[in-house]
Amino acid sequence: MIFEEVIGPSRPITWVLNFWPILASSFAASFIATLFCKKIAIKFNIVDKPDNLVKTHKEPIAYLGGIGILIGLTVGVLTGIACLRNHESFSTILKWLLGILAGGSIACLIGLTDDIFDIKPSQKILGQILAATMLILVGITPNLTIICESLNISFLPKFELLAEIFVVIVFVLGATNSLNLLDGLDGLCGGVTAIITVAMLLLSIHLATWGFSDIGDPVRIIICLGLVGGVCGFLPFNRHPAKIFMGDAGSMLLGFMIAALMILFAEKTPRWWMASIIVFGLPILDTAVALLRRLINHRPLFVSDRGHIYDQMIDRGIPLKKTVKICYVLAGLYALVGVVMSQIRTRYAAVVYVLVFVVSALIVWRGGYLKMEGLHGVVPKEKQKQS
Repeated sequence: MIFEEVIGPSRPITWVLNFWPILASSFAASFIATLFCKKIAIKFNIVDKPDNLVKTHKEPIAYLGGIGILIGLTVGVLTGIACLRNHESFSTILKWLLGILAGGSIACLIGLTDDIFDIKPSQKILGQILAATMLILVGITPNLTIICESLNISFLPKFELLAEIFVVIVFVLGATNSLNLLDGLDGLCGGVTAIITVAMLLLSIHLATWGFSDIGDPVRIIICLGLVGGVCGFLPFNRHPAKIFMGDAGSMLLGFMIAALMILFAEKTPRWWMASIIVFGLPILDTAVALLRRLINHRPLFVSDRGHIYDQMIDRGIPLKKTVKICYVLAGLYALVGVVMSQIRTRYAAVVYVLVFVVSALIVWRGGYLKMEGLHGVVPKEKQKQS
């Protein structure tokens, strides 16, 4: 049976329940902090103003929601550290958790700077690379040697460090910018991130019961619980009609944390790394569609438009709330595939993953999501039928 070994013999499921204070404390701290951040943003006019092109909300909305999420996440992680103070590998766990928090804080700060001062894309990328450096400095890198060996791929050891650094930077840049691009509708980015993180939490619990890693297991669970609590504490203020936005500060923070989790899954075998990547499928798909759409229509790659999947749903007449729910379902489907396929052999799971992305690409193409009219607009339904 595919699920007969979901719970392993190394740790009881009750071991995971000891971490419940992380979820509670991160939710409470994020909820309270977001409430105060909203008041501060309004007082100092730190707001997102509509432009009737990409930003279609009717009136200025408070920023700083990302700071509320960061505060909730930090409280949750510190609670997790307190829960593990007697762990035999406490010093390494502490180093990893503080390194992830440091990187997340840098990503959040860079995003906040962009929210307030609108910095150049190159400056944002440099900030994201600096955040990625925090992971490298504390030793959070993919184990490419073991992963390649398990796939019967030869790997030159002398290039191992450079390859690991490159992978960390690529994952951080990819995830932070993907979630930044997904942050376009009320409740969308936060809700999708919560779904993705819950799926990664399930993978983490499974690995923990099997004693997969003395250090990685608790770190993954702590980060997942802290992130879910932090995001869920923010979402009540961000659902439509939103009272506060997370801004780039929040989306870059969430992207960095998801990138860190994916790298943490690349510890021993490719199975869990691949599963975590497919769980992140919706942001990958949306980013790919947006960039490919601009490329084939000869539009600037880094100029904002309404080319994202969710924008096109809105422009085709689907109500905002329904669009967000559809995206939640899509994110849930990718997450479900990742979790289920993690329980079968890597070679078979890889085939399923390829099929999932091929089917996704066909749906996008057949649905006309790669067509474009003007710089910002979607192709009207009448013209889609004519073509």
